[in-house]
Amino acid sequence: MIYNSIIETIGNTPLVRLNKVNKGIKGEILVKVEYFNPGNSMKDRMAIKMVEDAEIAGILKPGGTIIEGTSGNTGMGLALAAIVKGYKCIFTMADKQSKEKIDILKAVGAEVIVCPTNVASDDPRSYYSVAKKLNQDIPNSFYPNQYDNLSNWKAHYETTGPEIWKDSEGKITHYAAGVGTGGSMSGTAKFLKEQNPEVITVGIDTYGSVFKKYKETGVFDENEIYPYLTEGIGEDILPKNVDFSLIDHFVKVTDKDAAIMTRRLSREEGLFVGWSCGSAVHGALEYAKENLKEGDRMVIILPDHGTRYLGKVYNDEWMRNHGFLENKFSGTAREIISSRNGSYQLIVSNKSDKVKDAIALMNGKSVSQIPVMEDGNVVGSITDNKLLAKIILNPELKDANVSEVMEDSMKFVALDSTLDVLSSMLDKEKAILVRDENHQIHIITKHDILEAITK
Repeated sequence: MIYNSIIETIGNTPLVRLNKVNKGIKGEILVKVEYFNPGNSMKDRMAIKMVEDAEIAGILKPGGTIIEGTSGNTGMGLALAAIVKGYKCIFTMADKQSKEKIDILKAVGAEVIVCPTNVASDDPRSYYSVAKKLNQDIPNSFYPNQYDNLSNWKAHYETTGPEIWKDSEGKITHYAAGVGTGGSMSGTAKFLKEQNPEVITVGIDTYGSVFKKYKETGVFDENEIYPYLTEGIGEDILPKNVDFSLIDHFVKVTDKDAAIMTRRLSREEGLFVGWSCGSAVHGALEYAKENLKEGDRMVIILPDHGTRYLGKVYNDEWMRNHGFLENKFSGTAREIISSRNGSYQLIVSNKSDKVKDAIALMNGKSVSQIPVMEDGNVVGSITDNKLLAKIILNPELKDANVSEVMEDSMKFVALDSTLDVLSSMLDKEKAILVRDENHQIHIITKHDILEAITK
């Protein structure tokens, strides 16, 4: 068959049976391998749908510029559409994304602007905000906004869902997918449930994302939000494409478990896939262990290809540096907190406190670093060495407010982060923070890690 352009080859990706990583699990596990799309990811489907719907609506005109915030894969799909249809592309990306993703987008002619990860979504530096600002400033530009553009889920309702239903011969009982923008989960789930309301849908989330708790409680809990490494899954916002009524269950997966499963899929199943594919399979199999029975058929969507992650999860040194390859020492952040026997009290300073009072507090408690609070939230930090350097240069600062001398906030980590993960983070951070089940904040330092290792 001859196609008129590369974008006509999007869709009709294969279902492949898992044979090894699902050992011991009842039922049949199939994966839909989306790297067979020309842009090597499922995002090709919604990218072309968003572009063509914008053309029909008159929003995107000849010679226009497509501007989007992306983790990489949506950008690739939009770039392919732009090449065929004659548009320019500018993409904003968070700095946690792999270098391979940035290089691939540049290779297909896109301009890429890298933005900081650890800022709020409404911060003017975030990749969401930068994309919106560019759209406002550049004439004849189109901002697809994959998070809230409902063409996203419609693409999967029209293509992914029908393909799965047809190729599984209508015998699918469970559908699992990572939830990021929400399109592949919601659109596919809607179609499958219309064919058979008994189909159970399982959304895969990551620690550091708000989805699971919001589904279970209806509460958008900012305490759930903290930095994580896995790309293309989870969010600190609620995209309009996430229809929680169509998602029956959520399972959270750690960065480490996702990375390890990604490598297992490559080595044991011959599926050279991306990091969030490992999240999807690990989470889906955790659910399947307890819930699947003989005769059930689960389909898991695998979003993208492994070439995007050669410098990360497929790089032994990177894995080792992040504590993902070997777990030499047992123990977790939860165990460090438990060892304090409930006597722990976090030492903090308030943003409006005087610097001299914060210094007195640190001296009196014999601590070298403390978080800075405002209205019950951590907004910054101060450390003795940097504070000393500032005051030597400007002695009057001791009478200033802490807000004038504080540094960036310490990062939060998951409660069940292992010692090797905590250690790798403390190579870069002065200290890290963790919330327990009661939302009490605890600080963990290198001293805590050393003490835990030597017990």
